[in-house]
Amino acid sequence: VQLQASGGGLVQAGGSLTLSCAASGSIFRIDAMRWYRQAPGKQRELVAAILKGDNTNYADSAKGRFTISRDNAKNTGYLQMNNLKVEDTAVYYCNVDGVKTFPFPTFSSWGQGTQVTVSS
Repeated sequence: VQLQASGGGLVQAGGSLTLSCAASGSIFRIDAMRWYRQAPGKQRELVAAILKGDNTNYADSAKGRFTISRDNAKNTGYLQMNNLKVEDTAVYYCNVDGVKTFPFPTFSSWGQGTQVTVSS
């Protein structure tokens, strides 16, 4: 299963961006989509996740500003980011867990990362 992340870019503080993560391949079901980010010199951190039943989890830094969602028909996930701050600058990665088509093995795939830069 391949993931294509897009939507990153340069934005001023207070602005908004929407990241997309499109999954392709022999997908039977997607169970979870997650967005991580990694800033220079820092460890990769979980930003948001959408799980079975569309239950969502957010890092404290993302709560109230970011919204994760997905379109099951398109096998695509989104991260809407509002009121962006300089400290949100990082490479954002999507991660998807799910099940492939017959014989239904599980998979966990990562996207290539998309750069988000927030200027002051």
